[in-house]
Amino acid sequence: MPSAPRRKQKNTSNKRVSLAMVAAHANVSTATASRIINGITNKASEQTILQVKKSVAELGYRPASIGRALRCQESRMVGVLAASLANPTMSAIASSIEWALRDEGYIMSLCDTHQEADIQDEYLLEMRAQLARAVVIVGAVQSPLLTDYRNSDMTFVFVNRPAPDQESALYVGIDNYQAGVDVAELLLQHGKKNIAIIHASLDQTAAEERRRGLLDRLAKAGIHSDQIPHAHAEGLNHLEVGYQCMGNILNMAERPEVILCLSDMLAFGAYRRVQETELSATDDMTFFGFDDNPLNPWIANWLNSVGVPAELYGPATVATLKAIWNHSPPTTPTYLPHKFRLNKAFTEVK
Repeated sequence: MPSAPRRKQKNTSNKRVSLAMVAAHANVSTATASRIINGITNKASEQTILQVKKSVAELGYRPASIGRALRCQESRMVGVLAASLANPTMSAIASSIEWALRDEGYIMSLCDTHQEADIQDEYLLEMRAQLARAVVIVGAVQSPLLTDYRNSDMTFVFVNRPAPDQESALYVGIDNYQAGVDVAELLLQHGKKNIAIIHASLDQTAAEERRRGLLDRLAKAGIHSDQIPHAHAEGLNHLEVGYQCMGNILNMAERPEVILCLSDMLAFGAYRRVQETELSATDDMTFFGFDDNPLNPWIANWLNSVGVPAELYGPATVATLKAIWNHSPPTTPTYLPHKFRLNKAFTEVK
């Protein structure tokens, strides 16, 4: 008699079957396999779902019981994803969050997404696999898993930059629009009207809100957006973007009096470009930035800036997390008070 066809055997070795092994067996990406295994199937075809489920069965993959762990509050780890730890402002915010979490008995797992959507998704996968109690994103970018996971049982808090879609997102940080309004108001009070704006990508919610607040207030004073030159360059490194943009401004027929940068790191790059000319970055122009970088008092006394003291972020973020876990999440953004750090030359001239 012909022998019966041999069935594929489940993994019986001591080697643990990983998510990557399941993905390779099913011939799909790790992100797709994770979404399907975790019940997020809205972006997958029936065939793909069957492939992944078949691979799980044949390989004997046993995912951790994430839902049960989260419901039972077994995890003490909170994932913190920062857009750029090379930026001292974000590092200081992360440090503040870590101190506040430690005080409440939680452990922070810190990751740098480098403002890349695929890297952010990799870390979101890992946070889910590690049963993170919550995920705090300091500077979120739009990514496929962020959208999917926000529709799942994961807890998210967005810090310093609102969620990319800004809908039903729990946010802790500066009111970017109002900060823009306040900077414009201060410039007007000091008679500063010849202004240029330097910015990187406006895809990020913080930068666009800052610019909108600036332009709205200036428009009320009769200075409309078409009267305000903008310098923009592509790239994620704000130092390089600021440097390149300042070169464009220096080539303008009429050089602006105020260089208004939508982040302090942009201002650092712009200042470096001015240093390479015969101009004085303090006598010939006024620099304004956003974020109040903690390095400013040490190396940038030429820069005026607005921001939230970093030490305020940790307690406010943890308070928001505790409110969520107590089933009483905030219904409005948690705006932290921002303040100006002005250099002596600016305050003395009015």
